[in-house]
Amino acid sequence: MEGPTVEIKRGLEGVIFTETYLSAIDGDAGRLSYCGYEINDLAARASYEETAFLLWYQRLPAEDELAMLSAWLRANRHLPKVVWGIMHSLPEQATPMEALRTVASTLSMFDRSCIHQVEGGSSLCRAVSLTAKLPTIIASFDRLRRDRPPIEPREDLGHAANLLYMLNGSEPDPADAEALETYFVLLADHGMNASTFSARVTASTLGDVFSSVVTALGTLKGPLHGGASQRSMEQLLEIGSADKVDAWFDRLTATKQRIYGFGHRVYKTEDPRATILRDLSRRVAQRTGNTRWFDIASRLEARVLDHPYFQERRIYANVDFYTGPLLYALDVPLDLFIPMFAIARVAGWTAHMLEQQKNNRLIRPRAYYAGPRDQVWNDMPDRVPQVEAQPETQCVASRPANCPAALEVPPRFWPLPESPAS
Repeated sequence: MEGPTVEIKRGLEGVIFTETYLSAIDGDAGRLSYCGYEINDLAARASYEETAFLLWYQRLPAEDELAMLSAWLRANRHLPKVVWGIMHSLPEQATPMEALRTVASTLSMFDRSCIHQVEGGSSLCRAVSLTAKLPTIIASFDRLRRDRPPIEPREDLGHAANLLYMLNGSEPDPADAEALETYFVLLADHGMNASTFSARVTASTLGDVFSSVVTALGTLKGPLHGGASQRSMEQLLEIGSADKVDAWFDRLTATKQRIYGFGHRVYKTEDPRATILRDLSRRVAQRTGNTRWFDIASRLEARVLDHPYFQERRIYANVDFYTGPLLYALDVPLDLFIPMFAIARVAGWTAHMLEQQKNNRLIRPRAYYAGPRDQVWNDMPDRVPQVEAQPETQCVASRPANCPAALEVPPRFWPLPESPAS
């Protein structure tokens, strides 16, 4: 069969489908900016609430405007009481990202009116509401699964400080809150990444804010996107100590296994966020008196940067690599790393959704059909079965079964047969 007559861009790499006024990435120079403001300046000077205002309005807020948005966000932190019952009913095996995705979707059912509806501002109201509530959802779920009562948010604390308070039940050290706040600023937006693109696709259908954010949450959950920070930290835990880095690194490179926290689709030099997070992680580790995980990360990065394979391909540390030791030093549970990413990125997702709505066109790419053509219909008696029929076997959710519909599932994913009785 002849190949396609058009060039196929796998993963849409290099494809520019729209313009944006929100964030700019220079992958060769290692630069990132939000609405024209360099990420280094924002990380050093801006609060998360200030950053959210910048993304939503494309300008820095005046003092009264920031106070207004801060009060707006803080007033929206509380969850509807019915949602607490839903969270109590989630199964024990639910992961934090599954809980976040489910409850975020549920919130749309409690949002049927907005005083700004007739003025076209309802999407921003809902963006504020979700940005304020995601930390409450995660902190409440984490406490419930540990058999601890959820803690109501405090309106006198900043975005990061309030989250740490709801997680641990005590007011956090200001330095810890500041470190987490900086992390949130660094991850608030980042061009047309996978989750942002998926949010804009949903927004282009004129779907509501909740639908767009839930779409983005589902995309972020994937291990090739938001899951990398958790996998990166798991590597450090596996290594255990700085003196074991060399043997671990040599073994993985010899067997050509992936090392998480390095490389980026866009950056061909060091991710500017990684530069800031490295210093932030070091300072938090030194202040707490436990530099173990930072020391392991630092040694591993040195080995990567010194290896010809990574040098030739211009592979450097990305934002995920030093996120791990930073969040771990702040006593954030490992499986909350992806939700932390979501809590930061929701301002960017909703800003992109608002931008998409201003000049909307349904996002509808095409695919090249590479399958067979001009097939001849076969009647049932003439068809040859491809799998062994098992009429007595049924696929039931949460129950292991040999699925007769899984035509392409590799055997290693099938349930193991029961051992015969001895």
